Amino acid sequence: MPAWGRPIGRDESARLHSGTRRSGTRRPGLLHGALRNPNFRRYATGQAVSNTGTWIQRVAQDWLVLKLTHGDGTVLGITTALQFLPLLLLGAYGGVIADRYPGRRILLTTQATLGALALTLGLLTISGTVTLGSVYALALAVGLTLAVDQPTQQVFIAEAVGADDLPNALALNSTAFNLARMTGPALAGPVIGLFGIGPAFLLNALSYAVVLAALLRTDTATLHTRPAAGAAGGGLRVGLRYVRDHPDLGLPLLLVAFAAGFGMNFQITTALMATKAFHARAGTFGLGPTALALGAVAGSLIAAWRRPPSRHDLVAFGVAFGLLETATALMPSYPSFLLLLLPTGATMLLLMNAAKTRLQLGSADEMRGRVMSGYALASLGTTPLVAPFIGWLSQQSGARAGLAVGGLVSVAAALAVGAGYRRLSGAQGRARGWGRWPRRASGELPG
Repeated sequence: MPAWGRPIGRDESARLHSGTRRSGTRRPGLLHGALRNPNFRRYATGQAVSNTGTWIQRVAQDWLVLKLTHGDGTVLGITTALQFLPLLLLGAYGGVIADRYPGRRILLTTQATLGALALTLGLLTISGTVTLGSVYALALAVGLTLAVDQPTQQVFIAEAVGADDLPNALALNSTAFNLARMTGPALAGPVIGLFGIGPAFLLNALSYAVVLAALLRTDTATLHTRPAAGAAGGGLRVGLRYVRDHPDLGLPLLLVAFAAGFGMNFQITTALMATKAFHARAGTFGLGPTALALGAVAGSLIAAWRRPPSRHDLVAFGVAFGLLETATALMPSYPSFLLLLLPTGATMLLLMNAAKTRLQLGSADEMRGRVMSGYALASLGTTPLVAPFIGWLSQQSGARAGLAVGGLVSVAAALAVGAGYRRLSGAQGRARGWGRWPRRASGELPG
């Protein structure tokens, strides 16, 4: 890979495109590098446990909402939107907080808050006093906390390992997250079936104790802390102008926004497919997210060993993801539906990884953080805008409609971005079909 934190030049771009490396370098393994760091090992262990608990709660919360509303998909979409709306509105400023204050101190606060919210929902459910209004309020509180917690976690990973091991740490973090997406929903079904919905929330609350213990044991003397950031207002405006003036960055963000907003509402669509289309019981309700996560784990391992993605790869992954998602809506049985979610999850991860990698490598050093905050908004912040529509559509036209529309929109967005690349190449006088990316001041990306 190119050295972290500097632009790539013409020669290195050619090596990236061809997949070769400098003499004497080697491809780092997923189990090397960052795991040598005790602080990262503690953090990763805590997050693995906590993320598993979080996915158990997500499945339990979906089941609770459907139970309270007798299967209303619109309400399920509203609940999901409330958890992501604060990220859309406040996510950029959450990143500012993460830059201004010590990451460990922020995470101790946010993780304790998330644990307290899970405990509250569990106690309300067990006592029989839970209402749809209380679920809404707690979902919004979780969203407000995550608006600060999510960017802070990215900052803390960098503080824990430093620049040299950061790519390896991010790869490990992505793999661990997707493993939690797989195991959490798989455990949720038996937990709900054996003990009920309330204990699933309490189990998630308990998982935060592991994170807090890991953070308290952090050796602060070895953290790679950074200088505090300055005022944010102008910085946000400059970042928006930078993306606007560089369509080679705007096109991946556009694809991510449409594919994530319309095509990745699986928390809603897999739940409704399980209950409405296939009438799954509590014990098998969480298998959809598990199959999707298993595919994403496979996709993350493929992405870790591929050459840097080209623009052709980005568009191809977008089209493949959309077509596979559309096909899942046509499956005649629950087993066939679960089976097709495996390649759907793999192409979803490959698409998002391709966009993230191209944005990282294509941004100037001083703009990379603001560009990647745009990626966070495109990948997560579009959910509250579209999730209610997908839930309403699934309620009015059937659970399969939400999946099919999401897949078709993703295909259309990928094809539109591909056409945008062709126009961009022509405008730069470098039109070579699917040839190399147009030259930029910060270097070149693989075509």
